[in-house]
Amino acid sequence: MAPTAAEQHTRKAVGLAARDASGHLTPLAITRRSTGDDDVVIKILYCGICHSDLHSIKNEWKNAKYPMIPGHEIAGEVTEVGKNVTKFKTGDRVGVGCMVNSCQSCESCNKGFENHCPGIIPTYNTVDLDGTITYGGYSGMVVVHERFVVRFPDTIPLDKGAPLLCAGITVYSPMKYHGLNVPGMHLGVLGLGGLGHVAVKFGKAFGMKVTVISSSPGKKQEALERLGADAFVVSKDAEEMKAAMSTMDGIINTVSANIPMAPLLGLLKPNGKMIMVGLPEKPMEIPPFALVATNKTLAGSCIGGMRDTQEMLDLAAKHDVTADIEVIDVEYVNTAMERLAKADVRYRFVIDIGNTLDKAAAAAE
Repeated sequence: MAPTAAEQHTRKAVGLAARDASGHLTPLAITRRSTGDDDVVIKILYCGICHSDLHSIKNEWKNAKYPMIPGHEIAGEVTEVGKNVTKFKTGDRVGVGCMVNSCQSCESCNKGFENHCPGIIPTYNTVDLDGTITYGGYSGMVVVHERFVVRFPDTIPLDKGAPLLCAGITVYSPMKYHGLNVPGMHLGVLGLGGLGHVAVKFGKAFGMKVTVISSSPGKKQEALERLGADAFVVSKDAEEMKAAMSTMDGIINTVSANIPMAPLLGLLKPNGKMIMVGLPEKPMEIPPFALVATNKTLAGSCIGGMRDTQEMLDLAAKHDVTADIEVIDVEYVNTAMERLAKADVRYRFVIDIGNTLDKAAAAAE
């Protein structure tokens, strides 16, 4: 049977795919769609490894579609654009984050909050509008609607900028929309990992006093000296927690473990806010008095819209905010996943796709 017109123009590509819940990643030949009128074709140079990639490839959220190519912290350069594209041209330095499509017509999309669209299409492990399965950034190239592509400012290196497309917008958005971006305010950052270390940097960029709250005393020196935090509180130290009670205007909670919430809410001033961006596995227990007695707010936030993502990158460039990374070759990715499971990374792995994917794929063949 002769190929259809669409099949004739699809692009062959290679990615790193998990075939089952073992999560082991190996090269896989795939096809990407032909360039639509509104599409941007991107040669992927770097892709960050988010903790959600690890959850997904191991089917810990029970929604895996195998084979799965993860990755939603994509940085690269434009190689082709569709005829309707106006924002990008060949050679531009661009990125793709956690979503590659939405309905583009609902109230949320019209307000610039595509991340709240009921029809959101995540960057991988989802059925796209054309019926194909989306493959993520652990691959050589990707074709994405112009609306879901952002431009990297010239001053942001692509490798250090890639994690901002998930970790950066995840902490920037709640700081913006919950008023935790005012100079002189006191911000608590709970957890010092991939999300937390970027939250510290944005807090300082906004001119805030930033206190890191962590169960790991060994991270104190790094938080204060390397990341620029103003203070450090060990959450397991009763005296330190007592001294910090009722001092914070807000807390960005990046922790995905189930931990006692009442002592942490006690760190907030009256009318203070805790914003959840981590995803604990089990339901949380919230003592009502911890919220009600002094008018505190517990809220959640999930990534951000495309307009805010570009705004975040522009602010990051202005204040020299990038992720602290460990760049790895494609051949190392499975070891990196094992280390990530043990929180053995400071603070984000980034895969050097551009220089090492083709070599790994050729070796596999």
